Amino acid sequence: MTLAHKPNTMTSRERFLKTMQYGVPDRVPYFEEGLREDVLACWRRQGLASAAELRRRFPSDRRESIELNLAPMPGLDRWPKTLADLDRFRRHLQSSDQGRLPENWLQRARTWRQRKHVLMLYVHQGFFLSMGVRDWQRFNEVMLLTMDNPELVRQMMQMQGELAARLTQRLLNEVEIDAAVFSEPIGGNDRPLISPEMYTDLVLQSYTPVRQILQRHGVPVIIFQTYANAALLLPSILRWGFNCLWACEVNVEAMDYRHLRSRFGRNLRLIGGIDLDALRRGKDAIKREIESKVPPLLQEGGYVPLADGRVRGDVAFESYVYYRQVIQTITQASA
Repeated sequence: MTLAHKPNTMTSRERFLKTMQYGVPDRVPYFEEGLREDVLACWRRQGLASAAELRRRFPSDRRESIELNLAPMPGLDRWPKTLADLDRFRRHLQSSDQGRLPENWLQRARTWRQRKHVLMLYVHQGFFLSMGVRDWQRFNEVMLLTMDNPELVRQMMQMQGELAARLTQRLLNEVEIDAAVFSEPIGGNDRPLISPEMYTDLVLQSYTPVRQILQRHGVPVIIFQTYANAALLLPSILRWGFNCLWACEVNVEAMDYRHLRSRFGRNLRLIGGIDLDALRRGKDAIKREIESKVPPLLQEGGYVPLADGRVRGDVAFESYVYYRQVIQTITQASA
């Protein structure tokens, strides 16, 4: 059964902010998961007429992201191994370097001031990327440093946090944002890769300069976007001022949003939480997954329903359409 669409009375931006404030939006926000061209090409062979037709059939709320370039510039030939290397490291983290803010960002900021869509700023790339982890060798080096030379790690993260704060300040001088996102690929399937105590000491402490700037500018939503199983870190991140979780590609048993909402209440807004694997298992699995999770979370508010990862070509077009139909039916019924 197809429900008649209710008229929209809010912009995407108003709808998102009202939801995050535990208010009553005209309807529940819906963000597109991010459909790559290779997925759309696969679906065209399965009956999709066009991407435009998909957008018309299942409208979503527009969301735009700004990403800061926080990488050492120029790139490092070797990462610091001792405290004596830190002066050299600092020279690679100058906020005046060209290319750290979006191209033509002052001109774009003027446009953003007139926007009606959601604007999110990715203010930090998290612990491992900040420490230069791109392969197993560097991962091993960093893990050893956390044990053998934590002061070096602490100071490196502090420098990265100060760079992020300076860039965030420059950008927020020109435009308001609706949410700040800290991207944190910190976990494996069973647990975070560092302890909550170590995470607080080495990582969250370094976020303080950015957090203070966000607070000063009144940014309403501070998102912890994480991957895999970061459940042990959630008490710490809430104490540190985060108020929203966006968990991607998670262990659904460990990061079940119903359990997290029961545990942390309205202090923790939620984005996502629908197991992407259900979309690979057919209509019955999709229906069970959505109907068991989405209605109670919608009833409590502060929740944006979304699959917990980017949809890929192993999800059949028919399954994706059914997933969107079930979401649409439930969210319209809740409006």
